[in-house]
Amino acid sequence: MTKMLLIGKDGQVGYELRRTLASLGQVYAPGVDLLDLTKPEQIKNIIQTFRPEVIINAAAYTQVDKAEEETEAAMMINGTAPGIIAEEAKQVGACMIHYSTDYVFDGRLETGYCESDTPNPINVYGKTKLAGEQAVAAANIPYLILRTSWVYGGRGQNFLLTILRLANEREELAIVDDQIGSPTWSRLIAESTAQILSQQIALKQPCRHLEACSGLYHLTASNSTSWHGFAEAFLALDPQAKHHKLRSLKPIPSVEYPTPAARPQHSTLNTQKLQEQFGLTMPDWQDSLKLLLESA
Repeated sequence: MTKMLLIGKDGQVGYELRRTLASLGQVYAPGVDLLDLTKPEQIKNIIQTFRPEVIINAAAYTQVDKAEEETEAAMMINGTAPGIIAEEAKQVGACMIHYSTDYVFDGRLETGYCESDTPNPINVYGKTKLAGEQAVAAANIPYLILRTSWVYGGRGQNFLLTILRLANEREELAIVDDQIGSPTWSRLIAESTAQILSQQIALKQPCRHLEACSGLYHLTASNSTSWHGFAEAFLALDPQAKHHKLRSLKPIPSVEYPTPAARPQHSTLNTQKLQEQFGLTMPDWQDSLKLLLESA
């Protein structure tokens, strides 16, 4: 039975991974009380004690605006800790799956970023996530870095749940319509991860076989929209929409909604490499959204 260490079990993706990984082997998922990524000794002790074959790091500092002030905390969790995890993985012979973000790009490319495109983050969050990618890749272990984007789900803190809350509080909302990306359901990320792992586990030695396809992959829902388009689609599909206080959803440019952290204007990711390597076809973002609402 494959031994897996899941880090970040209470996050949006981690919560879904607890379900999707359960059938693949033994999953140890310590909480932040036992594994705090700001405490290197805890990272080392957990990995050396459990000695997993596969480490899945779904933990991250994700507060994009707050990262502009809490730079050290963001860098420790997103940049330094993944490197420590990867080095410890090497010590116990484990492979690693790590998640990153579309925000490693500056958003100037309108056609969809490929894995070979050069990152150029424009905010602290993106810079710390890029540092984490580089640290994992430098550890010389079998690894997958899965870049995703605009992650949402039915729990935690995300754009979708914020819109739902505001729709019940306000009659009008103004939403940015000139930032373009691919909303991606946390369950899609978890299920895709499990499918990739199941392919490797079926080959009996997951780390040895994962080594052959190690590298960086983009994992998002297909097609793209703006934040306004995402909110509009959600509110149109929400079965509770008739009970909302909201009456008007106004599109606005980014300049009318200034934030501490700059956002990339176009951050769509090309997922062709993932599809070719693992045979995974990514659903349209709207189809995933419908599934979420049907499963709620």
